[in-house]
Amino acid sequence: MVSPTGEQYWGRYGAAGLLAYDVARGVLLQHRVAWSHHGGTWALPGGALHEGESAREGAIREAQEEAGVPDGSVRARFESVLDLRIWSYTTVVADVVVPFEPVISDPESLALEWVPVDEVDRRPLHPGFAAAWPELRALLEVRPVAVVDAANVVGSVPDGWWKDRAGATARLRDRLDAWGRAGVAAERVTLDSTRWHPRVLLVAEGAARDVADPADSADVSCAVQIVRAPGAGDDTIVSVAQERLSRGDRVFVVTSDRGLAERIDGLRGVGTSGEDANASVVVRPVRWLLDQLDDGRR
Repeated sequence: MVSPTGEQYWGRYGAAGLLAYDVARGVLLQHRVAWSHHGGTWALPGGALHEGESAREGAIREAQEEAGVPDGSVRARFESVLDLRIWSYTTVVADVVVPFEPVISDPESLALEWVPVDEVDRRPLHPGFAAAWPELRALLEVRPVAVVDAANVVGSVPDGWWKDRAGATARLRDRLDAWGRAGVAAERVTLDSTRWHPRVLLVAEGAARDVADPADSADVSCAVQIVRAPGAGDDTIVSVAQERLSRGDRVFVVTSDRGLAERIDGLRGVGTSGEDANASVVVRPVRWLLDQLDDGRR
């Protein structure tokens, strides 16, 4: 695609690249061949999107084609979009959940390497990636987690859930998984960048405790994990929120239960590991979540 001022952009439907992040090894970078755009520089594996393809799907597909990234080895965490109106480029930042070694599988790469985060800007970077890297690096330590009060969310919709609590919880689980995979607009979670893919911890109690857990499947890209409350769900939600806060996560507890909300508010200021500035906990009402799930149906 050529802009009115003569700049050339690759991809009629935009383009996307994958920033695969491995806590132990750093980020996966591609050394571009001389004949490519800004050849000789280091950047992310990526390329043009196909018609109807999401940025997440396209970035992972391109990384598989260019760097041999195996199926199920990464889980998207957030997306950052450079929107030039006539063309856009999306950086999809994904956590490595199954370690792998990259493989040069097309002629566009001189090398593929895991580069420690502190050493990335010591390489000659592609200008576009160099401009985006400071913001991307800062966000690598931000991990949003939604802790969902299943009983409160299910009970807020009079759809006959009392006849089958487990079935209603399973339906909520599936909707949450689709929500997490599709991503949440950054302003919804008051975070920077463009779109986030939060981890969802669905706390189930009583008759709903035994719903199947997607985390038990081979699909590591699933967004939802079931947390089975051994007793009162509220106690487990507080415990889970406190544990995730101690890890340095951005925790969103979804409930409209006032008593539980007060207990969660009491966790604010609880010391986190290393006094992590990214750590926080906030309560969001059930309607905040349902509005987003309903948007996904339209």
